[in-house]
Amino acid sequence: MGTSLDLVTALKAELKHSGLTYADLATRLGMAESSIKRIFAKGDMPLSRIDEICRVLKLDFAELARRVADAQPLRRELTLAQEKAVVADRKLLLMAICCLSQWTFEQIVATYEISEPECIRYFTRLDKLGIIELRPLNRYRLNVSKTFRWRPHGPVMQFFREQVVDEYFAGGFDGEDELLLLVHGSLGPGLSKAFAERLQRVAEDFSLQHLSDQRLPMKQRKPYTLVVGLRSWWFQAFVDLWREWDGPDGHAGARAKDSLKAS
Repeated sequence: MGTSLDLVTALKAELKHSGLTYADLATRLGMAESSIKRIFAKGDMPLSRIDEICRVLKLDFAELARRVADAQPLRRELTLAQEKAVVADRKLLLMAICCLSQWTFEQIVATYEISEPECIRYFTRLDKLGIIELRPLNRYRLNVSKTFRWRPHGPVMQFFREQVVDEYFAGGFDGEDELLLLVHGSLGPGLSKAFAERLQRVAEDFSLQHLSDQRLPMKQRKPYTLVVGLRSWWFQAFVDLWREWDGPDGHAGARAKDSLKAS
């Protein structure tokens, strides 16, 4: 839940939405208008006063707190300490991946050897780490943005490089419904970001389709893993075949070639 200041800010918005003035609120609470203005200007008030204002607004405190949480900025990445905590427990890492892929509580328990009490405990740990906000009935809200990524050189990506990458790409990708593409080219300034955003939307579509297809019987569903990547890189195996080209200073190609050979 947010701070008292966040709650007061949310109350201001609710008052405006309801068309109530400070004078109206003061009358209903039996207070002076100046006192109401002062506590809102200060941005700090006891929970008992917040409860009183919620009753005037016919707003449940839990709903107010939820609106505050929904308005909080979402994380684009975790801290190093948070990632270390996630990767230190294999089941916790699995749960984090499932949540980031928008799996429900029921889907996780039905798919993995994780009991309901155990799943709830891991949800609670992910809540404390700030990855999700745990809600009633074992539901959750992601506290990460659509552009969230694991730290590029952090412990989680290191785990993926050591434990996942070779296994994934060792597959034949030869099924009729499988695909492996490697597209090679050069882009102008700023265009790579636009492509990265498009690829992000593909990943989101994949997650949404996963959610939609959970209504199908298990025998009609197959597990898939989508890997999306985009980076500034050239094939190291072919760098020695590059032609040297003239850049703005006449030596850009040579320097780039030497740099790539050394990397």
